[in-house]
Amino acid sequence: MSGFKQPDLPARREAAARAKKAALEKFRAAATDPALADRLTERAVRAADRETSRNVRAAKMAEDRSREAERKQQAEREAALQAERAAAENAERERALEAERKAARDARYAARKSKRR
Repeated sequence: MSGFKQPDLPARREAAARAKKAALEKFRAAATDPALADRLTERAVRAADRETSRNVRAAKMAEDRSREAERKQQAEREAALQAERAAAENAERERALEAERKAARDARYAARKSKRR
């Protein structure tokens, strides 16, 4: 069986060098292509546009968060004022009720004392 004949080592080296050289030439031809420069410029412009819109969105989100935090603080302040007013009203009502009770108690004591005499 005479079999498969492989190329010898120098032939394989020469084929590999030719393949490398062809790949390098193909790369150099693509690098000097004017359409590549246009594509790269267009790509850079799109990237800059994306970055700009990303920054605009981030600024808008930060502004929205700031407004929401301000609204939340305002609501907390209003709730605290309302609670303070309610507590003051309750305290005033309690004082008035206590004064009423004291007056009624004093009237009962006075009535009891007047009965004894």
